[in-house]
Amino acid sequence: MQLIDTHLHLILRDHLRYAWADAIPALAGRSFSLADHAALTAGLGVAAALFMETGVDEADWRAEARLVAGLVGQGGLLGQIASCRPETDAGFDDWLDECAGLQVCGLRRILHVVDDGMSQTRTFRANLRRIGARGLPFEMCFLARQLPLAEALARACDDQPLVLDHCGVPDIAAGAFVPWAEAMQRLAALPHVHVKLSGLTAYARPDQHHTAALAPWVAHVLHCFGPGRMLWGGDWPVVETGAGLPRWIGLTRELLAGLSDDERAAIGWRNALRLYRLPIGSGALPGPDDKT
Repeated sequence: MQLIDTHLHLILRDHLRYAWADAIPALAGRSFSLADHAALTAGLGVAAALFMETGVDEADWRAEARLVAGLVGQGGLLGQIASCRPETDAGFDDWLDECAGLQVCGLRRILHVVDDGMSQTRTFRANLRRIGARGLPFEMCFLARQLPLAEALARACDDQPLVLDHCGVPDIAAGAFVPWAEAMQRLAALPHVHVKLSGLTAYARPDQHHTAALAPWVAHVLHCFGPGRMLWGGDWPVVETGAGLPRWIGLTRELLAGLSDDERAAIGWRNALRLYRLPIGSGALPGPDDKT
């Protein structure tokens, strides 16, 4: 099963600041580079990757995208999902114009660290539609309790491709299945919403880092969205607060073992090629007819 990692963070402390990571022992004071990721995933079937904006300090979010643009093409990096600020009109179109030259294939605003009302404003939604008009998906990063906000945003922006990160951040550790499952079912009824199979072990207890514990959650996502609207992400290095990336790759294969070759390929890399409009059949990337 080949994989395109659609959720690769980098922590580049020589250039950028990460206050949030300084509070996490597994990440504090450390850098995590593209070369580190390549070494960690060698031989594990990760054919290519997309950089995912890393929640840098507010003063650095544009600088991050400019820096990462220079890394695209190295180590299997195909492009980036950059940060943006849809809550304000000032400079928004200018940023979209600049992103066109920065190998940007998607945009994100982390929404669980801001006021719940931000994504519900007219300005925010109008600017999301501007993203869609550029042919770019928008990544929704909400906590499980905020999934009704995600649904409201998706219903208001029904012409904008959307990706729900981390399976909606379920509280696996606490076993909070039913409210999350119901909210995911409602989101999946909207055909322009996709979901990213990523992050799950960070929301589980260490004794739940195995297939049996995670299977009901993944099975529900598969039931709701189907393989045709699922993408895979490693969420490195945040995954180091959970099972770690090699183990997450192994768990992914175990959790999806019951699917057909075509279904595994859809989740592993084909949907990423389509949604992010990535090049195919070059270098380590699978070709269009590959089923692995």
